[in-house]
Amino acid sequence: MEVLHLTQLKKLDWSLVISLLILGAISCLFVHSSSVNFEQYASSFIIKQFLFYLIGLTIMFGISLLDIEQLKKIGWPFYFLIVALTAGLIVAPESIARTINQAKSWYQIPFLGSLQPSEFLKFAFLIVVSKVIIAHQEKNVRPSYLADFWLLVKIGLIVLPPTLLVYRQPDTGMVMLYMAMILPMIFFSGIHRKLLVVFTAVPLVIISTLVVLYVRFNEFFTEKVLGALSGHQISRIYGWLQPYEYTDSSFQVRQGFMAIGSGEFVGKGYLHNNVYVPEKHTDFIFSAIAEELGFVGGAFVIALLFFVIYRIVVITVVARDPFMTLMGAGISSLLAFQITQNIGMTIGLLPVTGVTLPFLSYGGSSLLSNFMLIGIVMIIHNSYKGYMFKVGD
Repeated sequence: MEVLHLTQLKKLDWSLVISLLILGAISCLFVHSSSVNFEQYASSFIIKQFLFYLIGLTIMFGISLLDIEQLKKIGWPFYFLIVALTAGLIVAPESIARTINQAKSWYQIPFLGSLQPSEFLKFAFLIVVSKVIIAHQEKNVRPSYLADFWLLVKIGLIVLPPTLLVYRQPDTGMVMLYMAMILPMIFFSGIHRKLLVVFTAVPLVIISTLVVLYVRFNEFFTEKVLGALSGHQISRIYGWLQPYEYTDSSFQVRQGFMAIGSGEFVGKGYLHNNVYVPEKHTDFIFSAIAEELGFVGGAFVIALLFFVIYRIVVITVVARDPFMTLMGAGISSLLAFQITQNIGMTIGLLPVTGVTLPFLSYGGSSLLSNFMLIGIVMIIHNSYKGYMFKVGD
């Protein structure tokens, strides 16, 4: 068994692992820096973040020991488990699932902290949707429009019910992440181009309509469109669109501006952050990095994050397996969107959604779920490495 584990370690993509270790070191340093310079928190979160990283790396390695067929087998059971936990939040008492920041998204687990089931839906969706698409491709060598439409219906039946549960919490940011992962998978599913055009056009038309309503018919937009949202969501939208008029709603964003801008080119130095930003160690950790390391440090972190995505894309392309391609496309798209959304909201280009910065923000559920996705990447890497060795033999 020990020899097997050593062999598996050698088969890991070590450029990806080393990148994650560097991100882990940066994460721990700035989670500590963000939580000790102000009196908002009783202590630093560095120990917990370090432990989360160790657990995440262990989970990643454990998943990498599976093969593709074993991964497929756990897809549906894991999906139903996480959907049940997500639905359970609706009826769970405050003692085990209290409301935080106007959202009921977490279970409180004694001695371990909080568990956010919606984070793990990403892992479940990835496997189950990929299985459904591959089964469709195998059954329909030359699929009709009706067969492809039925595939979209099946994907909708899998994704939409738990997504609506997450939206109800409310957690719009997580819903956006699901869409960022699922849409590329549908694109690579091989469905007819005309259906794909229609499928793509619908959200574009909706977004364009909302923009026109906001610009030309602002009163109607305010009463009818925003009226359907919660007060928390409305305040975030106005805080983004008009940050210097809605000062209460935009306080976090404006403080983020100030922190990033004050870092200038090379930063103030480690532990020399003096601009208070709410939740600086979680959603707004990039503002701490840019404040202390400046443009140079921020650019390095962004480059490192996108190197991780680059490695995922390369590993997926080399594997040349339809099931692996779907999962790799979903993972790379999800992480790219998440990085763009988080940094975009930190610098005011995008609305604040509560989306974390992958592998850097403090938080156990987010970090562990992302390591689970990297575990799948390692399975893909191990699979084609295994084929290469077999051919060589």
